[in-house]
Amino acid sequence: TTVPAPAMMPWEDVTVQLIDTPPITADYMDSHLHGLVRAADLALLMVDLENDNGIELCQDVLDRLNQTKTRLAARSSLDEQDVGLSYTQTFLVPNKIDAPQASERLNLLHELLPLGFPEYVISAKHGAGLEALREAIYRAMDVVRVYSKLPSAKEPDRERPFTLRRGSSLLEMAGMVHKDFLEGLKFARVWGTAVHDGTQVKGDYVLHDQDVVELHIL
Repeated sequence: TTVPAPAMMPWEDVTVQLIDTPPITADYMDSHLHGLVRAADLALLMVDLENDNGIELCQDVLDRLNQTKTRLAARSSLDEQDVGLSYTQTFLVPNKIDAPQASERLNLLHELLPLGFPEYVISAKHGAGLEALREAIYRAMDVVRVYSKLPSAKEPDRERPFTLRRGSSLLEMAGMVHKDFLEGLKFARVWGTAVHDGTQVKGDYVLHDQDVVELHIL
């Protein structure tokens, strides 16, 4: 990969954008790459278990990023003591676990470079571990899916859910539908795990995953 290459990862009824970045080496890192890492909700630090130099190459990635104000960490955060220093939530993803001596290299990685990141061991070629990784990626986004329903319809539209940050309100969802719903929202009826079916709620109602929402405007 010589330039960032975006793609979409399907998960159940939603998709998550992934960006395959150019490699970071001891000698080179694209000047815009740390900005991509900084803006990401999650970074995947790949390690090649087929390569005897995989651990060293992984260390090179960390060293290069440590020369910037963007670092990798187990959780995303901002450094209150160093203005501008940002940490991006990261998963360690050792790849090619099916390669000869891959298990030995993985053990050596744990011994020589203990990072403390959540780890998902995979074989991209044969699919081993990919479902667990996909699930973890989606969960790391910390979003909820909300399905809209027209007052005249018996069933909601389950093919295109709205995705919002966990803790978002009904009013925020209304704004995603249309500005008229944001400005004129009167109430909504909700079907979900936190309320009785068809409960009438106001704009400050906190949405839950897989809520069905029927918006009513003035």
